[in-house]
Amino acid sequence: MSGRYLLDTNIVIALFANETAVTERLREAEEVFVPSVVLGELYYGARKSRRVEKNMARIDEFAARNVVLSCHTETARRYGEVKNGLRQKGYPIPENDIWVAAIALQNDLILASRDVHFVKVEGLNVEEW
Repeated sequence: MSGRYLLDTNIVIALFANETAVTERLREAEEVFVPSVVLGELYYGARKSRRVEKNMARIDEFAARNVVLSCHTETARRYGEVKNGLRQKGYPIPENDIWVAAIALQNDLILASRDVHFVKVEGLNVEEW
């Protein structure tokens, strides 16, 4: 299986845990991207951990080795579309996940995640890893 993927936080955590299923799928990927929002969630987790320095360094290294996609005006437009679509369905999801979905949609990427709520986002291509 190949393709262009955007990694959700839970996939990066699984990668950090060296889960075989995730490392194998990453080897098969054509391109891999990380949303800046995911880095924020990882840095938050590192700051509240017992090994702050070690975890921060690991995230810094990961960020330096990957293409990080940030939010801008087009992302904000997509965010508004996604959030409104979910509101109309009566199915809210966490705010950061709306930003992640917006980045995936904006860049025509497959979202690799373990969060099932992403299937409610119209037009979003999601794969559960």
